[in-house]
Amino acid sequence: MSSPLVAAARLHAELESSAPPRLLDVRWRLNEPEGRPAYLEGHLPGAVYVDLERELARPGRPEEGRYPLPERAELESSARRWGLQPGERVVAYDDNDGVAAARAWWLLRGYGVDIRVLDGGFRAWLAAGYDLARGDHAPPPGSVRLPASTVVVASIQDAAVAPREGVLVDVRAPQHYRGQVAGLDPGAGHIPGAVNIPTVSHIASDGRLHPPERLRAALAGHGIRPGVSVVLYCNNGIASAHSALALAVAGIDARVYPGAWSQWTRSPGRPIARGATPAEVISAV
Repeated sequence: MSSPLVAAARLHAELESSAPPRLLDVRWRLNEPEGRPAYLEGHLPGAVYVDLERELARPGRPEEGRYPLPERAELESSARRWGLQPGERVVAYDDNDGVAAARAWWLLRGYGVDIRVLDGGFRAWLAAGYDLARGDHAPPPGSVRLPASTVVVASIQDAAVAPREGVLVDVRAPQHYRGQVAGLDPGAGHIPGAVNIPTVSHIASDGRLHPPERLRAALAGHGIRPGVSVVLYCNNGIASAHSALALAVAGIDARVYPGAWSQWTRSPGRPIARGATPAEVISAV
């Protein structure tokens, strides 16, 4: 299986080839959801800005979670705006260690798009000393057609039974997992039975993902290896896609629960566990 990552040096060479990949700039953070100003200030040459909340998600009801997945037709329209042509290779990047770019990777690969994530993102490109472009880049509209998605997502019920069928992973920071911090959602804690493997634990100090062998060793300590059923969730369905990327680099398949904690805590009757262990103190929403 080819790696879902591409190094900055490799990408630089590909951009100078006769068939360069399409670049998607997915700048997004919870505290800075609008990444266009940073994109306009400087981006990889030829990159088009992707609005995560409007193009890689859709407006939904609160009980669906904060960032429901877009409909196929909506995503296809966005992909054409990005200039995507049939069979074209794609590379997504961001300035947040790949967390937002992984949402594009996870979503688009299910529609047959040949997509990778720039390992280390914008920071790696800058560190290599490569050129940047300023302003907006609006390519001619593409003609890509997206088929039905093949990505198997986990439902709220799948998440509920995941600890009995394999491993349920909460990828949030420990203080959120333990219920020590009240976030944007009604309840604090985690889904009972979930183990805590923060997505940041997969990231090296330079923003790149750890090597596959190191990822596999760390995951094996939680009983995660090829063939084991794994479901991932976070607060809102974004960081869990990054953990799915890390597991893919390690050669392990995983399903993402996109409704995430934001949906779980808005579903009456769902139990909540608090504390440092999978099922320490349990109450109901």
